[in-house]
Amino acid sequence: MNSALFYKDKPLFGLDIGFNTIKVMQLNRHTNQYVVSGYGVGSFDAKAIENGVVVDYESMAKSANELFDHKIIGEINTRRVAVSVPAARTFNRPMTLPVQAAKDLDEAVRLEAEQYIPVPLDDLYIDYVINNRSEKEIGLLAVASPRKMIDSYLTLMNVLGLEPVTMETTIGATGRLFLQTDQSDTPTVLIDFGSISADITIYDKGLIVTGTVPCGGDNFTDAISTFLGVTKDEAHIIKTKYGLGPSKKQADIKAALAPQLEQLVKEIRRMIRYYEDRSGKNGTINQIVTMGGGANMPGLSEYMTNTLRLPVRTCDPWERLTFGRLQPPSSVEQSMYVTVAGLALIDSKEIFK
Repeated sequence: MNSALFYKDKPLFGLDIGFNTIKVMQLNRHTNQYVVSGYGVGSFDAKAIENGVVVDYESMAKSANELFDHKIIGEINTRRVAVSVPAARTFNRPMTLPVQAAKDLDEAVRLEAEQYIPVPLDDLYIDYVINNRSEKEIGLLAVASPRKMIDSYLTLMNVLGLEPVTMETTIGATGRLFLQTDQSDTPTVLIDFGSISADITIYDKGLIVTGTVPCGGDNFTDAISTFLGVTKDEAHIIKTKYGLGPSKKQADIKAALAPQLEQLVKEIRRMIRYYEDRSGKNGTINQIVTMGGGANMPGLSEYMTNTLRLPVRTCDPWERLTFGRLQPPSSVEQSMYVTVAGLALIDSKEIFK
């Protein structure tokens, strides 16, 4: 039986495990648009996960079941799931291998990874995606994830009675969503601001090179709280109301966030140099696109534009997604669903082909 036909009526949904939240979303495709059939978010005790590894399955299962039973808007009608893997917990390495390596590419990637990844390969799962081929070389992006983390996710899915069919890094999922926008046809620096980190990638018809810096929304809040001597709740209000935009507090906020912003800019410049050095005259970054909740901070896009001398845009990931008859989340809340929406875009036929 043709596998594509066999799995046609078996959809999947996306499940994104964050710092202390679980987000889910299922999509149905209608012509050139995707319609959300169900979505929701629930919280869990952050202590249930240590260094990316689930350590308290009972607590996590209780929180997840609470989400599925009481907090879903619409309907999740499948048990097959695509799960996110935090990019900050993975090792990502662009590689260029001789075309002869195609005879045993898996082994060639492992040998190359062994030189650069500071963890024994037996402790990792390694996968890769080919970005380009020429008569002499194969260009690819290798991703290595700790076995303990992946195995803990698989165990959690089993406890929940779900069938995991694929796992994808958070930046891979947001890149998939970015591909649906009108901004995706030019070499781009794509930045996903999460709660505790910013995932950065060079996107040029696929993920070329990725990186992560501790520059998320909660990091900004903590820095403002410490610098100004205010509570975290007060710091959050200051961040969301004023941010880096013009205000009486602008100088203090810039000073508070300077170390993180400098690290962010340094990493962006490093990745741009890497890409342009290897792409020659044909490879020029034309824009920076931001996503995620942290991207909403006032003045952030202007700061990055002035510092990096590149246009910075906040991505509208919902250009080809609609909530149909469902009550949509607020414009601010929508940003938290970018990763899980990217997961939900995965077609079963991509996996079972």
